[in-house]
Amino acid sequence: MTFTVPQARKLLTELPGPKSVELQARRERSVSRGAGTLANIYMDHGSGAILVDVDGNQLIDLGCGIGVTTIGHAHPEVAAAASAQASKLTHTLFTVTPYENYVKVAEKLAEITPGDFEKHSILVNTGAEAVENAVKIARKFTGRRAIVALDHAFHGRTNLTMAMTYRPWPERAGMGPFPGEIYSVPISYPFRDGLSGEEAAEKTIDYITTHIGASEVAAFFVEPIQGDGGIIIPAPGYFKRLSEFCTENGIVFVADEIQAGIARTGVWYSIEHHGVVPDLITTAKGIAGGFPLAAVTGRAEIMDSVQPGGIGGTFGGNPVSTAAALAVFDIIEKENLLEAAQNVERMLRSRIGDWADKYDFVGEVRGKGAMFGVELVKPGTKIPNPEALASVLKYVTTHGVIALDAGSWDSVLRIMPSVVISEELIDDAATVIEEAFALL
Repeated sequence: MTFTVPQARKLLTELPGPKSVELQARRERSVSRGAGTLANIYMDHGSGAILVDVDGNQLIDLGCGIGVTTIGHAHPEVAAAASAQASKLTHTLFTVTPYENYVKVAEKLAEITPGDFEKHSILVNTGAEAVENAVKIARKFTGRRAIVALDHAFHGRTNLTMAMTYRPWPERAGMGPFPGEIYSVPISYPFRDGLSGEEAAEKTIDYITTHIGASEVAAFFVEPIQGDGGIIIPAPGYFKRLSEFCTENGIVFVADEIQAGIARTGVWYSIEHHGVVPDLITTAKGIAGGFPLAAVTGRAEIMDSVQPGGIGGTFGGNPVSTAAALAVFDIIEKENLLEAAQNVERMLRSRIGDWADKYDFVGEVRGKGAMFGVELVKPGTKIPNPEALASVLKYVTTHGVIALDAGSWDSVLRIMPSVVISEELIDDAATVIEEAFALL
């Protein structure tokens, strides 16, 4: 990738700068405060792993818009593909008069998702919409109603997906009532439960059988690596046993790969790390380089159980977004970005992997590929430390590093850079985080 912005942090003003302060005042007069913001620093452009704000400051982006710009900001080939498509056709609606891009994206998804069986897809706009459609498809296929999700899960902000999301604040507070027949069950959380994958799976299965009834469950939704939950990676064997349980009981096993999928963790889909083939996969975020697109992909017999017209939407699989996605697929393969993500993991482990040994308020550093979490705790304990995370985020954002919060207790520093980030940028960003640690 050719970068249009030098890949270095550079601060010309205090953060936020004067133009950002002015824009924030305008925002407060016109934008709902419900659309909260981590850092009131307004961006103008970006390239690779660097964002440039309206005051000309260059910031290291460790968030990628929560996992969206995996291949880097403003990749020229994505921009060119979207521009070329926009000059030809911006919309017809696939369910009225279809077009080739939609078909080509579905063909590619069938190729890159796990499993050697026949797979079909539907394209939609957002991750939450993909999850909702997966719920509809699973219920139609099984004739059952109950939906199971894991503790600490995040599946979206619509009414249905908020019911599947674990923590009440801020997403769910005051937003109910929520749909029924949605159940949250225990997850494998190695740092906190100390269980093997098999032991944790039996605990999960016992909860389902005693509280819900396996024969009532239409679908079991899992994030193979929980993003908003705190980069929780269940112990080896956990998902294998749950997948077996689902097969034994006619339950559709759904991998929600909205945040961890599309090359972020060094494979196309993070469920591959667990050696499990799901029945359905939801995809979004990184699929189109910043353009809105999402998908549900899965076994043809499950996907085709819905009557024509039962799923779809006005903008789903938009021609411009699908053109961008096709460019993203090509870039990942041509630029060896699966290998690049694996290299980012090696660089992060080398640079920050010893933080739990060096700092008594770091409980654990964990991650795969370009998706890491640093769990902050009260010194010498496993008690979550949200105050420490708030302090760290305040410091780093005002010193040119954009990182993310995560975890059910708001105590996990989430690091999700582009897979094209350099070792120099990782080192610089880690140094800024360590400066914040020194102030705790």
